[in-house]
Amino acid sequence: MFPTRMTLSVMKGKLKGAQQGHSLLKRKSEALTKRFRDITQRIDDAKRKMGRVMQTAAFSLAEVQYATGDNIAYQVQESVQKARFQVKAKQENVSGVYLPTFESFINEDINDFKMTGLGRGGQQVQKAKLVYTKAVETLVELASLQTAFIILDEVIKVTNRRVNAIEHVIIPRTENTISYINSELDELDREEFYRLKKVQEKKQIAVAAEEEEELAKRAANSGESIYEDEDEEEDEEAAAQDAELEESDATPIPQESSAPATATTLGKKKKKNKKKKSTKVQPSESEIIENVDKLANQGEVLQNDEEDVIF
Repeated sequence: MFPTRMTLSVMKGKLKGAQQGHSLLKRKSEALTKRFRDITQRIDDAKRKMGRVMQTAAFSLAEVQYATGDNIAYQVQESVQKARFQVKAKQENVSGVYLPTFESFINEDINDFKMTGLGRGGQQVQKAKLVYTKAVETLVELASLQTAFIILDEVIKVTNRRVNAIEHVIIPRTENTISYINSELDELDREEFYRLKKVQEKKQIAVAAEEEEELAKRAANSGESIYEDEDEEEDEEAAAQDAELEESDATPIPQESSAPATATTLGKKKKKNKKKKSTKVQPSESEIIENVDKLANQGEVLQNDEEDVIF
């Protein structure tokens, strides 16, 4: 059986039906047991009554035989044409169980014994007729009770077996199945919760990594802009220094000591410019060629000035 929610709902429906069935069968068993005990008491009373009535009937038959002789049985058989004592059968519903009941009645229109015992013993014959009529009525009642007793005994056994089977087999088995399905569903829910938690954690890690990358990119872009601004300032300073050098080259140099001083100052300035440029981003090939040309021109000017001073 697969532990799914559909199966759980089906098993819960079965459990509810089993509990309702157990309750109904328990009530039915109680009702049948109550009727069974009532019938048992009535059977006991009917048997006691039957014993007393049959005792009286036996004495009355002995009196008839003593008064009329031994041929009374033959006279009765010859005089009877129709049954005066009749029995009707019907059914009684007790908690869904149909119990047969017998009812006796006497047809007063039929009286075949009115001439019996006319010669002698007529009074004893009439008394025996009434006593045996009462005995037969008691016998019919006892037969009805005995039949109901047997039927109820079988039905109560079957009902009790069903009640015990539902109570001790079906309901515990269904409850165990429901508990198993609930445990499996709880385990699946825990697994799903753990999976969702891990997915959420991975998403958070990915989002944090993306944010760090964006921050790094922003920092790199801001650093490049700062370096570009510094490069522009350094370029402006270098241009200003170049202009000053050109002006200084244009003015005459009166003494010899000024030439090496200017050369040293130029060398220092070049070194400073080289250091500043080294911190910059590497220049392109065209910028390198222009810088080399400028340095070459400056060197020729210096050489010409030195020659003029020596000579």
